[in-house]
Amino acid sequence: MKHGKKPSRAQKENMQLRGLNTRNWLVIKVFPKEFHIVHRETGSLRVLETF
Repeated sequence: MKHGKKPSRAQKENMQLRGLNTRNWLVIKVFPKEFHIVHRETGSLRVLETF
């Protein structure tokens, strides 16, 4: 799997609205309507919709 990158400011705001701690998540894929994130420690994946 590719290495994740730090989330952008807009992505951080999106994650905070969903109750996620932005320090624990890395962005692995970005699409126009969604982005995929992976947890730094557990490796669990999530897909979030962009606003």
